[in-house]
Amino acid sequence: MLASWRIASRTRTVGQASALSLRVRLRPTLVSLRALATTAETPTGEASATRSVDRKPIVFGNRGPSLQDFLLDAQLKKKAVDAVAAESVPYLEQPSPAIGAGSKYYVEVYGCQMNFNDTEVLVSVMDTAGYVRTHTLEEANVIFLVTCSIRDNAEKKIWQRLSSLKRLKTGKHRDRAPLVGVLGCMAERLKGQLLEKDKIVDVVCGPDAYRSVPHLLSMTQEEKRGVANVMLSADETYADIMPVRLDPNSVSAYISIMRGCNNMCAFCVVPFTRGNERSRPIDSIIAEVRALSEQGVKEITLLGQNVNSYRDTSPAALEMTSGIGDALSNSGFRTIYRRKEGGLRFAELLDKVSMVDPNIRIRFTSPHPKDFPLDLVQLIAERPNVCANLHLPAQSGSTDMLARMRRGYSREAYLELIDTIKKTIPNVSLSSDFITGFCDETEAEHQDTVSLMEQVQYDMAYMFAYSMREKTHAHRRMQDNVPEAVKLRRLSEIIDVFQRGARAKNAARVGQRELVLIDGVSKRDPSRLRGRTDGNHKVILENAAVLDKLSGADTKVPMRIGDYVEVVTTSATSSTFQGTPLARTDLATYYREYGPGSANTHTVSPTTM
Repeated sequence: MLASWRIASRTRTVGQASALSLRVRLRPTLVSLRALATTAETPTGEASATRSVDRKPIVFGNRGPSLQDFLLDAQLKKKAVDAVAAESVPYLEQPSPAIGAGSKYYVEVYGCQMNFNDTEVLVSVMDTAGYVRTHTLEEANVIFLVTCSIRDNAEKKIWQRLSSLKRLKTGKHRDRAPLVGVLGCMAERLKGQLLEKDKIVDVVCGPDAYRSVPHLLSMTQEEKRGVANVMLSADETYADIMPVRLDPNSVSAYISIMRGCNNMCAFCVVPFTRGNERSRPIDSIIAEVRALSEQGVKEITLLGQNVNSYRDTSPAALEMTSGIGDALSNSGFRTIYRRKEGGLRFAELLDKVSMVDPNIRIRFTSPHPKDFPLDLVQLIAERPNVCANLHLPAQSGSTDMLARMRRGYSREAYLELIDTIKKTIPNVSLSSDFITGFCDETEAEHQDTVSLMEQVQYDMAYMFAYSMREKTHAHRRMQDNVPEAVKLRRLSEIIDVFQRGARAKNAARVGQRELVLIDGVSKRDPSRLRGRTDGNHKVILENAAVLDKLSGADTKVPMRIGDYVEVVTTSATSSTFQGTPLARTDLATYYREYGPGSANTHTVSPTTM
């Protein structure tokens, strides 16, 4: 019997989150599938039993999977479609532990912190399905690459890695070859190429479809061809999935609070790979913060493509709308989309998160400069455990260039925000992003960027030569017409400007008392410890016993990873401080002693060391 495929979408609520899923239903008819498929292959209607049919990958996307894929598959198997189990379709419901049945999977993560947090969600999904994670590639039944697509070099790394994995598919053990899955932003952007090139990739899964990965693996094994689920969801936040930390011994952790981007900057592919903005309910985030506190985590970074654009629109949040933090940074900022009213904003979330545990540092990334209203800036200044370390991606120092980039602000508006932040938050540490050689960039516009960097004096900067991405506004409307040599020369110049400024700024901090969270050992000298300040500066210090202020006893204790330690800095480069440890403490105790309003000073004289 023929069973024709009908694809329907439905929304399923899991806790307070909802996920878009696919359901495939079978509807029997009186036509033979074999006859239909044969007729489709032979225009004359004559049977051609020996003719081979090219097996195309199955792709589930926002435009809907192809009917032809299913028909061709059924023709090749020479069986009725109604014999195919519904489980072959990538449902987004929780998979049964029987799916994995102890198979081992191996994960490599590339790109931003969001990808690391997504991987923790993936690990939770895979473990629930009965798979077992391995850290040894050679023993894996499944290999995942969690990918980035923000720049061309990021994608080149993945293609190179796939090329190296080809040996596992074509070597002497190819009969036991592992399945290869490409996940994340590159998966969504290049799904067709990934499934077709060299037939190395078996599964492709976009950032909003990680729930379906176990089913995709089952499907590719049953169907003997590549499978992709790259559907972008309007509401998927994985709020009901508790991530499994990749490094349970780390003192730091990430929490994804929102996904997607509405800004549509001319150069950026993120809206096309991550979809529109949507935020988790505050209650689910607070629950995860509490869980991490109980595990002994000392630093949490809140994540989102536009993290400070967070807006909880759950029914409870809409009823509690207060208007706090819903303004733009200043009158010089605007959006290209219509901002919506109601819900709880990032300032209210940060307020609640920072009160869960006063001894956990809170950071957040990556924000947009437009969403730093005064309410938020003042909160950061008032809360000792919210780090005075702000990322403010400028991208360019030229107002004309910023307009072409569709950033939504002028140079003057950006500098006004910087001035407000520096006046409100003493000793704030600032970082930024810059692109050289964007479309039509002139030498004068480049010099505007140089002068902006000199004026602001950033503590950290992420600088790149422009690489055009498909689908973006620039790709559709502009020309990538700045020569590569010019891009690289300008990049070199702004790197030099940043390093000179950072070196001078860090030198001015030498001799100051800093609160350092010890997070590991020095890579260059394992006998020394490594940590970070509130401002996210890296500090290398000797591994010595120190006074323990927490015990109240006049004794010295060894320092351990996860300790807060008072440190006096002794020297600095543009990126790293050297320091001498003074005492073991905690965040609350330190700010009682040295915070605003205390009688003590952050400057330490040589005689007190």
